Amino acid sequence: MWVQRLGLWDSPGEPSPPPYLLRYRSSKAFILFTVSFAIFTDLFLYGIIVPVVPFALAARSGVHQDNVQHWVSVLLAVYGAALLIGSPICGWFADWTTSRRSPMLTGLLALTGSTIMFVLGKSVGVLIAARFLQGLSAAVIWVVGLALIVDTVGKDEVGRMMGYVSIAMSVGILISPILGGIVYARAGYHAVFAMAFGLIGIDIILRLILIEKKTAKKWKNEDGEIVFGAPFPLPNPTSTPTTAAASDAIELAPIRDTNLPTKSSTTRKEQIRQANPQSRKARFNSNLPPVITLLASRRLLTALWGSMVQAALLISFDSVLPLRVNRLFGWNSTGAGLIFLADVLPSLLAPIAGLLADKYGPRWFTVAGFIIGLPFLVLLRLVDHDSIRQKVLLCALLVFVGISLTLVLPPLMAEISYTVIAKEKNNPGLYGPKGAIAQAYGLFNMAFAAGALVGPIWAGFVEQGAGWATMTWTLGLLSGVSAIPAAFFTGGYIFDKRKRQGSEPVPSAEAGGEGEIKEADMESKTGERQNGPEIGPPSIV
Repeated sequence: MWVQRLGLWDSPGEPSPPPYLLRYRSSKAFILFTVSFAIFTDLFLYGIIVPVVPFALAARSGVHQDNVQHWVSVLLAVYGAALLIGSPICGWFADWTTSRRSPMLTGLLALTGSTIMFVLGKSVGVLIAARFLQGLSAAVIWVVGLALIVDTVGKDEVGRMMGYVSIAMSVGILISPILGGIVYARAGYHAVFAMAFGLIGIDIILRLILIEKKTAKKWKNEDGEIVFGAPFPLPNPTSTPTTAAASDAIELAPIRDTNLPTKSSTTRKEQIRQANPQSRKARFNSNLPPVITLLASRRLLTALWGSMVQAALLISFDSVLPLRVNRLFGWNSTGAGLIFLADVLPSLLAPIAGLLADKYGPRWFTVAGFIIGLPFLVLLRLVDHDSIRQKVLLCALLVFVGISLTLVLPPLMAEISYTVIAKEKNNPGLYGPKGAIAQAYGLFNMAFAAGALVGPIWAGFVEQGAGWATMTWTLGLLSGVSAIPAAFFTGGYIFDKRKRQGSEPVPSAEAGGEGEIKEADMESKTGERQNGPEIGPPSIV
């Protein structure tokens, strides 16, 4: 009984008293804080070894100094490869299971194991295995955590909440290399990971305390008040039990056609077929896996491309910047960690970028971020000798690069959920009762992982083979080119929108901006009149 009162274990079908502090443990603020802290912990453990590994490879693993850059890039790329492999699996499992908390606890165990391997391992092979396991744990944390936030908050708050998550990302990336470099220089290799185990302990407690909103509903009455006292209400035997995930999905995308059969035996594809009797495409798409229909959307593909580019730009500096400042300015691991301050501090403004994306749409913020990144990434080539002016120039350029990243990432993270919500609204029941939010964020994580895989290899090998100047202009070119698809497809196809609405709409506060829903509805080739009697086919264009 005490386990149930603590909310650590739930017995389905059995009446039980509400867990202690249910109202606070299932609150929007606490769930957001727990997910943000989980992401912070993951990135902190990722980042503390960035300034340490170049020096530890030579000191602990016996790697020759000429090969350090190669193995640093490999270790970063292995992390990205694990993310790439684990993300779709985690997305499918998170949408299949009824709980978000259990997968998050499993991911935390993997993160703990990888940290232990980093502490005890000395050979390059063990470090690679630890990095791979760390990437798998990150896949779980990111996919399930972001899906949990979308489950919890209102649809009009997704962009702003993703901005707060971006702060957790930024702070994790900001302080981890700084603390890692300082602690390694002052106290040695093992002291670096003492911080990691402290954070893991706090993370375990938070994830055990967390109670999902859909789980908390069974202890609340129709007015949302928690039911105390005994005996506790038993389930109504005359009603058909539905999972919280199913009720959420029905609320998101109800089928309103009163002519549809109400028998429980009616399947998802039968409902879609009866709602769209003339649409062969709708009948065909209802039989496809959710991942296929998601990948058929130009809007989602553009968001995934932008996410991949952002990851490549962000993580590429992890592989080259510490060694660059060491060779150019003679900085040790402490200086190599501090230089990331300039790149990451602007991202503390991420909630503002997310809030503006909720209000005005993500298109032009994303485009502006990619365009701003182009000149400042190219101008990094000017940092080529040791002087005070060069150090100031490097920090200033990194600040503007950080601003460009901040303008892009929160809107793109919200765009993932905007697209799924729009498809569900346009085609009720397309993804079944449990939806496809986690699978969509699994695709996002795959794209981010692809960038994390390509970025360090690109930067490391180009810098080693063709020089710093060549590396910087190629990264700038990548950022500038990415503004083109973002302008055309982020938030929906731009020409369809102008043609049918005549001007750039301002999204309302609902569903990540109702304007976003309308834009996504226009992705369909045949289209749909918003107040018309017919339901158009899915947006597979």
